[in-house]
Amino acid sequence: MKTFTMPGTDITVPAAVLGLMRIVEKSDEEVRTLVKTAMDAGIDFMDHADLYGPPYHGCERRFAEALRLSPAEREALTIQTKCGIRYPGPFFDFSYEHIVDSVNGSLEALGTDYLDILLLHRPDALMEPDEVARAFDELHASGKVRHFGVSNHTPGQIELLKRSVRQPLVANQIQLSVTHAPAVASGIAANMGDLDQSIDRDNGMIDYCRLNDITIQAWSPFQARFFDGPFLGNPKYAELNEVIDRLAWKYEVPAEAIAVAWITRIPGHMQVVLGTTTPSRVEAAAKGADVHLARAEWYEMFRAAGHTVP
Repeated sequence: MKTFTMPGTDITVPAAVLGLMRIVEKSDEEVRTLVKTAMDAGIDFMDHADLYGPPYHGCERRFAEALRLSPAEREALTIQTKCGIRYPGPFFDFSYEHIVDSVNGSLEALGTDYLDILLLHRPDALMEPDEVARAFDELHASGKVRHFGVSNHTPGQIELLKRSVRQPLVANQIQLSVTHAPAVASGIAANMGDLDQSIDRDNGMIDYCRLNDITIQAWSPFQARFFDGPFLGNPKYAELNEVIDRLAWKYEVPAEAIAVAWITRIPGHMQVVLGTTTPSRVEAAAKGADVHLARAEWYEMFRAAGHTVP
């Protein structure tokens, strides 16, 4: 498994992450098998969120109950969680009180004294950066959270936070796959006024993160669009699947690995969040972190996914 030191931290992280948003109804044995499969593949980075359940903190608690980690086992993992989305609504809440309460709830549910990384989930339009900074300072000083980041944030939103937050923002988790790639596609079609692809919908997110040493974490790497079903094996993406199958045969890996390899081929610090609860798919996808697609192959997949290469 390809690894790198995440900028702004002293953590060596894998290029793939195990996302745990769907484990609330899994048995102890199913959770243990899923995590062991990931770790055997080199994935020691676990991604949670307070709202993953239901109930709130449900998946965090299920994880802790199933694994019952010893102190040494806990130290061997990187555990990341997210906060900020509230129900009913939904609505977003980056108030000092909610951030601190959420972290305390996550620590209790996870049965740990600290989080390696805390991400602010989706942007809160009512955010006061000084309140976020106050919460981060308190959580960092107490040892409850070691590092901080965001999810689904634009460069402008990150810059606004950075005016007040003293800790580095080390990650931004965004939706990204070969078929859902506006963060990549708009730059390729820059200045093409008659092409919808040229519209910059996230203000140059990937370039911004590269310039600022922020790790991109790609969620839904197999989703066709926003919760629109997977593209692997989907007849709507027949041409793309033909290319993926050919590359899978060439590199002697499963199709899931090629989908992951397309993301990790993007320069910068990239992690792929695997949200499946099927151990065999985790094992298959993890192989993609060690596949280095040729430039022509990467662009062939991009074109086959329906994007324009001028």
